[in-house]
Formats: sequence, C-alpha cells, structure tokens
Amino acid sequence: MATLKHINSKNADYGAAEQYLLFEHDEFTMKPVLDETGRLIPREDYRLSTLNCGGEDFAVACMRANLRYEKNQRREDVKSHHYIISFDPRDGPDNGLTVDRAQELGEKFCAEHFPGHQALVCTHPDGHNHSGNIHVHIVINSLRIEEVPFLPYMDRPADTKAGCKHRCTDAALRYFKSEVMEMCHREGLYQIDLLNGSKNRVTDREYWAQKKGQAALDKQNAPMIAGGITPRQTKFETNKEKLRQTIRAALSAATSFEDFSSLLLREGVAVKESRGRLSYLTPDRTKPITARKLGDDFDRAAVLAVLEQNAARAAEKTAAISSTPPSIQDQLRADRAARTAPNVQRLVDIEQKKAEGKGRGYERWATMHNLKQMAATLNVYQEYGFTAPEQLEAAVDTAYEEMRQTSGELKTLETKLQGKKELQQQVLAYAKTKPARDGLKAQKSEKARAAYRQAHESDFIIADAAARYFREHGITKLPARKALQDEIEQLVSKKSSLYNTYHEQKQRYTELQTVKRNIDQILRREEPRRRKEQSHER
Repeated sequence: MATLKHINSKNADYGAAEQYLLFEHDEFTMKPVLDETGRLIPREDYRLSTLNCGGEDFAVACMRANLRYEKNQRREDVKSHHYIISFDPRDGPDNGLTVDRAQELGEKFCAEHFPGHQALVCTHPDGHNHSGNIHVHIVINSLRIEEVPFLPYMDRPADTKAGCKHRCTDAALRYFKSEVMEMCHREGLYQIDLLNGSKNRVTDREYWAQKKGQAALDKQNAPMIAGGITPRQTKFETNKEKLRQTIRAALSAATSFEDFSSLLLREGVAVKESRGRLSYLTPDRTKPITARKLGDDFDRAAVLAVLEQNAARAAEKTAAISSTPPSIQDQLRADRAARTAPNVQRLVDIEQKKAEGKGRGYERWATMHNLKQMAATLNVYQEYGFTAPEQLEAAVDTAYEEMRQTSGELKTLETKLQGKKELQQQVLAYAKTKPARDGLKAQKSEKARAAYRQAHESDFIIADAAARYFREHGITKLPARKALQDEIEQLVSKKSSLYNTYHEQKQRYTELQTVKRNIDQILRREEPRRRKEQSHER
C-alpha cells in the first residue's frame, strides 16, 4: 500500500534538503552521518532529478526565484514543502516495481500536481526501518515561478499565479491522496483506502518515540543478553499503544457499553462520550486522548459496532450450546478464505522438458519440485473440503465468475470516475475564464466587444469548448467544485475497495486453477497404469 506524507519546512537553506536526500543521516537525530575522516557518506542507491530549475542547482534556483518575487524572506515563511510517497514493500517482488520506475512515477506526479514549482524528485530503495519499501521524496519550493492551470485542489485565483505560494490545505492533501491511490491502481500496485482514515493512527511523534524507546531498550538489554540472561521486556510500547491494547482487550470481552466502561475502569482508564465522540483518560494524564488520535477502531461507531457483534455472538452461543461445534475441516476452510496469496505452483512436464533438451540436473530438480507441489496441491484440495474433481471444477467456474463480475463493476466505476474527472476539468477551465467573460459583458458597444474578444481569444476558445461540452452532455447547471471533488473521492475510495476485492478473487481463481491443472496432470499420468492394472485383472 502506498502512503503519502507531507512536511513543510521554514529552513531557508534549500541545500539541506538536497543533502538529506543524497547523504546518509541518523534516523533519530536527522544529522548527517560522517566517516572516520569527517566526510559525508553518500547513500548507496538513489535516483535524483530536478524540475523547473533551468539547469541550475535546486538551491540556487530557489533563492533566485525568492529574490525575484521578494518572497520567503522572513523567518516564519514556509520555504519548501516535502511530500513522501512510500510504496508497499511487496510491490517490488510481486508487482515488479523498481527504483527507476518509482522515480518515473514521482516525476510524473510532481509535474502534474506541482506545475510551476522548482522541485527535487529523489527515490530511495529502502525506508528507515529497512522494510524494503521504495519511496519517493518530492521537495518543492513553496514559491510558484510560472502561471499554471487551475487544478482541482486549488480554491483561490492566487493558487495559479506566478509569484504566489503553494498551500497544502486539508482538501489539497485529500486530493493528493486520492491521486496516489489512482496512480497505484493504474500501475497495478498494492493500495489501501487513504481517504477514510486508518484503524491505528500513529503520528510522527509517536512513531519516533517508539523507535527511540526501542533503541534505548535494546541498548539496556544488550549486557543481559551477552551474559545469557533473558530480558523481561524486549519490545518497547508507547503509552498510546498500551492504551490501544487495553481498549482492544476490553472490547473483545464486553457485550455492552456499560461492560466496556467497567472493564476499562478496572485498568484505570475512564472512557467519556461528548458530542458523539469518545475519549479515553489514563491515570498518568489530566487531559483525555481522543479516539481520533488513536485510530478509527476506537471511535464511537466502531466501538458500538463491535459491542453489537459481541452481543449477537453471545446470543448465538447461548442458543446453540447443544449444537455440533464446527468441524476441523470448516475451520481450515475459514482459515483458507482469510489467506489470499497462492502457495501452489504448476507441475513441470518432465518428459516434455527432456525432449526440449533439458539435462539430468534439471530432471532431478523438477522431480523434487513436482513432489513438493503434489503435496501442496493435496493440502489445498483437502483444506477447501473437496471430495470429488467435479466440486473443484465447479469452484473454479464460480471463482472465475466472481472475478469477472467484480472486473465488470470495476470497469463501470472507472468509466464513471473518468467522466467525473473530465467534467471537473471542464468546470475548472470554465471557471478560470470567468474574468474574461465578465469583462466582455462590461463592454458597451459591439465594436468594443469584438476587440475585447480578440484580445482575450485564448480564454474564449477555452470557454466555448467547455460550454460545448456542457451542451453535449445535457448539463444545464454546473456542479459545485467542492461537491464534485467529494464525489470523485468517494468513487476513488469505492474503486480502491473493488480493486482489492478483485485482486483477492484473482489470486483465489489462480490458485484453484493451478490445483485443477495439477490434479488433471496427475490423473493423466496415472491413466496408463490404471489401464494396465485393469487389463491384468481381466
């Protein structure tokens, strides 16, 4: 899943941003790491490019622009904006994402969404925690040096003008997140819904508190481990994470809000409700922590939903005390449904490969491979609960139909989303020509109107094209820009859910299809032996 992070900086030293991207830095202090001679240590692997710098160094180009427009001269001015797109670690091995491809995506994203800004685009192959996630840094000068088209996240005329500054509002950040989701869908990368919150919301401060606490704990435990003593605590947890675990434990046992409150009180945590929102007060604090700061799993709607499920489950258990418990096969089937990644590979046709010229070494490898895959095929066959090949064939057909249905829904949604985006472009273009259209109305004579129209010919070409689009699509009243953007974000969110569903269904279909092909191949191999046995019996 790709994520988007934004940081604004008031540092007037634009070279510091480039230095961070090119050289190793301590992940806790953010200070450069020096070698034994006191020199900076270059990063092992990265890709770096600049945009709109006119062949100059990024820092020099930014300072020239600031002086030209007399902006970013005060200490409190935001000098630059730093956006980080972090891709899922699985995108490399599963979807073929490379550092070069990520750099191309970052450059394209920057050019489309930050036009007119001097920018640095740099891709690193790994994150702070060595998780293997490729990520792209986009650093832009807050000052815009060119006039640009009116983009969906902009809401003021100054947002398009040269000499004005970039503003990362909440609405703009939501728009950028939706565009990151669209990019990942388009590129076939893993993605989650970035627009509807997260189950656990971890801020930068909590993230680094956990990292520093873990480092301190590891340092404290090192002498004990060296002496053969097992430390009592090996994993550091922040206070917020401890509170999350306490709340989850209470939620798992409670069937009503009263039970939930009393279970938390036993742990010293008071839960309060105000204006439909929950907050949690721990013994070491005087101010409660709101559910929003912990994550979506802890707000009022989510808590009440879990409690309702617990109550329903408790009622079912009470009503079904004498009923037969689920079989092991049913449990295996349920566990199987929870896993999406296929773990069965196709059998190798050894005779065919030998005919193609493969040697003894390949034959030994293929024999061992086939034995492993035959065992894996049998395990999957049993876990799904099949008792006959016909059931497997029916399951393959069902999985294919489900995948095809979801694919159709996804294509329909994409078409609708594309239409909304096209309408948005026309609405924005038409809105930008409003000053020219108002100026035409102010002209008193036909001659003046003709001269005015000729002087603003490009604006009226755009306005006429937009008006023609509205007529062709039967649009008599233009939608509000904010409402249209909200509708697009809802469609993107729904598309993300369908996209993930389709991905899971495709993996299940591929797995079932592989199992069927392996079993068919095994049966074809066994057929001559069966015929021979039958002939002997006769």
